[in-house]
Amino acid sequence: MAATKIEISGPKSLFSNEFLCNSTTLLVSRKRRTVKVRMPVAATAAFSAVQMEAKLIELDSIKVIPETPVQFAVSGQVTVEYDAMEQMKELMFNWWDSSKTAIDARRGVFLQLVSSDIDPWMGKAKVSKEAILDWSRDLPINADKFVTHEVQFLVDGNFGVPGAILVTNKNSKEFYLKSITLEGFLHFDCQSWVQPEKFHPEKRIFFTNKAYLPNETPMGLRELREKELRELRGNGEGVRVLSDRIYDYDVYNDLGNPDKGLEFARPDLGGQRRPYPRRCRTGRPSTNLDPKSESPANEMMPMYVPRDEAFSDGKRRTVDAGSRKGMMNNLFPSFKHSIEGDPINSFADINNLFKESRNRSSFPVESTADAFKFDPPNIVSREASCCLRDDEFGRFTLAGMNPISIERLKVFPPVSKLDPSIYGPTQSALREEHLISHLDGMSIQQAMEKKKLFTLDYHDVFLPFLSSINAHPNRKAYATRTIFLLTQFGTLKPIAIELSLPSMNPFKPSKQVITPPVDATSNWQWQLAKGHVCSNDSGAHELIQHWLRTHACMEPFIIAARRHLSVMHPIHKLLHPHMRYTMDINARARELLINADGIIESLFSTKESSMEITSLAYKNWRFDMESLPADLIRRGIAEQDPTEPHGIKLLIEDYPYANDGLLIWSAIERLVKDYVNHYYPDSNSIRSDSELNTWFYESINVGHADLRHETWWPKLSTPDDLVSILATLIWISSAKHAALNFGQYHYGGYVPVRPPYMRRLIPNEDDPEYSNFVSDPEGYFLSSLPSLKEMTFLLSVLDMLSTHSDDEEYLGDRKELSTWRGNPEIIEAFYRFSMEMKAIEKEIDRRNSDPKLRNRCGAGVAPYQLLVPFSGPGVSCRGVPNSISI
Repeated sequence: MAATKIEISGPKSLFSNEFLCNSTTLLVSRKRRTVKVRMPVAATAAFSAVQMEAKLIELDSIKVIPETPVQFAVSGQVTVEYDAMEQMKELMFNWWDSSKTAIDARRGVFLQLVSSDIDPWMGKAKVSKEAILDWSRDLPINADKFVTHEVQFLVDGNFGVPGAILVTNKNSKEFYLKSITLEGFLHFDCQSWVQPEKFHPEKRIFFTNKAYLPNETPMGLRELREKELRELRGNGEGVRVLSDRIYDYDVYNDLGNPDKGLEFARPDLGGQRRPYPRRCRTGRPSTNLDPKSESPANEMMPMYVPRDEAFSDGKRRTVDAGSRKGMMNNLFPSFKHSIEGDPINSFADINNLFKESRNRSSFPVESTADAFKFDPPNIVSREASCCLRDDEFGRFTLAGMNPISIERLKVFPPVSKLDPSIYGPTQSALREEHLISHLDGMSIQQAMEKKKLFTLDYHDVFLPFLSSINAHPNRKAYATRTIFLLTQFGTLKPIAIELSLPSMNPFKPSKQVITPPVDATSNWQWQLAKGHVCSNDSGAHELIQHWLRTHACMEPFIIAARRHLSVMHPIHKLLHPHMRYTMDINARARELLINADGIIESLFSTKESSMEITSLAYKNWRFDMESLPADLIRRGIAEQDPTEPHGIKLLIEDYPYANDGLLIWSAIERLVKDYVNHYYPDSNSIRSDSELNTWFYESINVGHADLRHETWWPKLSTPDDLVSILATLIWISSAKHAALNFGQYHYGGYVPVRPPYMRRLIPNEDDPEYSNFVSDPEGYFLSSLPSLKEMTFLLSVLDMLSTHSDDEEYLGDRKELSTWRGNPEIIEAFYRFSMEMKAIEKEIDRRNSDPKLRNRCGAGVAPYQLLVPFSGPGVSCRGVPNSISI
């Protein structure tokens, strides 16, 4: 039998040239293989030359038996996170159970590479053989938090470029997969918990860092891309467990607990009667008394968030440490002031809650007496017998804890929008005679034309709920309006406060106006009035501006993004850092903060009406007004002006929140514009992106279903539309939330200056309490404040909420730039953005040293630092994290 050698060339390389240009470690040499073709022993003369050639071709096509294709070994590094304590337990268990190896030979983590190419014979993506990691008998107990393991994959020579990895966890516990790197340059940024196969049998899918629009996805990855998204979507059924990664929607029907008592029942939020954004569905069973209400979380059925949304160990430790610190700080004063009505005899009693000023020596020593006291808030003055000064009152509306409620006065007297048949006359009690002596010689009309009058108006927010609030013996509130004059120095001066109550008695006025003092009695009336305004402002800040407009309104966009934007999608990659931890902190809020008898109801005037107030406010929420420029224009604080650096002109030139915020807003907008224009050159590219359009559609029509028919929702038709939408979402998640959250302890920690609620109304001359007020006005004021026990609880909560964790990621810190390795223009855009954040920090420092800016610089005036981009851990009153993480 004769034999003929035929040379067959192997593939030029395992990966495409695009990747090979970055690596020299792969086996890329050409291979030569030899196969034998059976030939006939003899050829008769009957065969013509043509027939012979045809016969040879037939033999080539039928009789060639190829050898096993050439295979390559591809090295990889798998980085996982270790919990040293848990690993020690497992190591000891495995050592004790020495027979386990024989019983369970397939323990470990199984990995398979998936090619970006389709196998032409099978019609499916090419998949490598399984590689196995088994670290259970060699656990690095003393290793760092993250440990890297070596692994090798065997792939055929024509495998192509790996685009995904399938991971199966055959161990008994979940593990955190941080990343996988092939041959030192092909990266998979996993950042996910992988559950044991016995609980979640589906193989986990992880894609390379390279971003792909849906229609550009390599053929070998398209099915996996769709499969991964299907697994993340819920169907509105089933009880979610902590290991799930399912994203679905529900109304806020889990805030009450009617089974505990009817006083703990709360109405559902979400629907035509009480509109509200949607939350992540948990599927817990309903309560016994109300089938529409979801039962509270408990130890047997803890609060669910999708597993990868949960706090990291570092973040959880920070929150837990803050809770313990608060408990200790709260414990000893609570023992001392254990009686709820324990009187406050002087401002010294309140000041005694705080440590003495820090020792200026090189080795400060904390006294035993100070060990369980609170750090003094360093923003507000704490002078003896000091309430809120007028200059501080005006300054805090522009550079305080809630700088986004101030509006320009456009109509005088102000007019209510509430139903007069229910809430009484819409006219205000404010008249020109209340203001004229404080207008520096101007009339009301002149002051309004010169845009010098501004207002904090909480009349319509609180009036519908005052009967319920004031029914509590230790809660008393008004619906307030405050008028400010913009002075020649650029500061705001309060010149009148209107206090309204429900119209119960037709013979007794329900509205009164308090003006700046002219004597001792009116001085204390003025101080009490400012206390009630701050009580309104504290509730509006925490419930509406902070919780509703950042936390609650962002969650639907996050749920929709996880459900419809693949992790490969460039917009998902852009938004991912700005979604970190938000769903976890919102779930914790439903469990502890905004629930029936929770922290908000305990510490603020609004009590059980708290969340209904936010539902009423949600009716007036508009996404198209949430960008900083649009918000400033809506409130009448700014006007469009194309000659100005940011396209708008501020009517209050020294407005620290707006001045600093516009720097950050413009930087965000530039970054997003560069990014979007790279992937979407025209409107056709927007319209053809099915994932993008489905995400935005569902965010509106399901996530914000109660407002879905509003005409103000922005369209998504052009790249500019997308830039505006994304910049707004990033702004809300980062700078806006930071400005509202991280100053809570220092701006709100000294209760006489900013009480969260008041316990007494301002007495009129015909009230029985008036004589007590006149004889001891300071005592009356102090008795109007929360008790010392409640103050310590408030301080503990504010301290925890104002704390940056050790693993905080700040605006400008983009960690996964390898995603855009092949797109230098994107990397350059992120680099420019990071440099801008550093420049903004320097500019804010400069402004805080400018004596002409009286709202942020001056004797005893604390610098405004809430929008300084970076911070260390702890309560710093500065720093802009990427996301709503606390």
